[in-house]
Amino acid sequence: MNQQSLSSLIHEAKESLDKHVREIVQWHFSPDTGTPFWLERAKSFKFNPLKDIQGYADLKLFGLFEDDWLRAAPGQDIQRWVPRAYQGKKPVYVFETGGTTGIPKSRIVIEDHWIDYEMMSATLPEQHFPRGSHWLMLGPSGPRRLRLAIEHLAQYRNGICFCVDLDPRWVVKLLKDRRFDEVNKYKDHCIDQALTILAAGHNIKCMFTTPKLLESLAQKLAEGALEQKRRQIGFPVPEGSLRSIADVGITGIFSGGTEFTPQFTREAMEEMLEGRVYMTPTYGNTLMGLACSKPVGPHDGYKISYYAPQPRAVIEVVDMDDNLYTRPVEYGKTGRVLLTTLTKEFFMPRFPERDEGEREAPYEQFPWDGVSGVRPFREFATSTTVGVY
Repeated sequence: MNQQSLSSLIHEAKESLDKHVREIVQWHFSPDTGTPFWLERAKSFKFNPLKDIQGYADLKLFGLFEDDWLRAAPGQDIQRWVPRAYQGKKPVYVFETGGTTGIPKSRIVIEDHWIDYEMMSATLPEQHFPRGSHWLMLGPSGPRRLRLAIEHLAQYRNGICFCVDLDPRWVVKLLKDRRFDEVNKYKDHCIDQALTILAAGHNIKCMFTTPKLLESLAQKLAEGALEQKRRQIGFPVPEGSLRSIADVGITGIFSGGTEFTPQFTREAMEEMLEGRVYMTPTYGNTLMGLACSKPVGPHDGYKISYYAPQPRAVIEVVDMDDNLYTRPVEYGKTGRVLLTTLTKEFFMPRFPERDEGEREAPYEQFPWDGVSGVRPFREFATSTTVGVY
């Protein structure tokens, strides 16, 4: 695509984002549809959101979103985050963040997790993620939206999702206490659950997992653990026939986590997946949804660049020395990730994430800014334990 055509796409995306911002702000601050939390806070604003917010740039008027607003506090009912337009609408889910930096943040969700993953589904290549195939969810369970979202993704694509039971908070506690032997035992327990599912002979071709668990699964398969399990339940298995993820029948892996470095990605694609299994990294969380990546491979040194699902969420990479985070860094430079979420269920303007990375330029498929090299923000890095991710 030539530069003129890309510039046109970038301009159209900016206009679409500004229009979406106006609609979402009107929704969350109108008396009939608005969110009680925002309607109450608006009483102290020195501006009128309904009149003064005309585009994305105007969101600076809100200042920075504070993560403590999403944490439990005396007298603060989670219902304050349910827009009036959705009062009485069922079901309402509550999803929590990982809790690696303190008390978990809680977010209400009604259908956003379905919408986000249906949008993401459209980016999956059909030859690697065939519709009708079953999925293995080898990742966090519990009060996280990821488990239900992957299950919905499988169902949306006419498959069934098989899940393991995995508590990442227990892993974090063990790591903080330096109880590494117990960490390895718990990891083996989780991988054993996955192997048990795979041994049953279900038509599982697609999988979600994290980098660390992918590596562990590949190692156990190489050691013959799945062959042993299948023999135990009466399946005749030739020696050495199920020693890799590709041997098992997996054709597509959707993965996410902070351990996605170029080095890991190269090792995963060339060695663990042998070039026979397609893998698409994603960057996401409970507050944003998920950002898809550009195609990854040797052509760009296995660099992973993520792009938020605009206009429902926006990522900026901003100057870490600017306390208000109003200045984007130059392309290719390092900054802190600033997240804005813009859905009818959840409005979160300008939240400084616990991550940093490099600002990436727009391209044809995603004509807006992206981020690469995502890693824990340097001020939190020594106090953050990423566990299974």
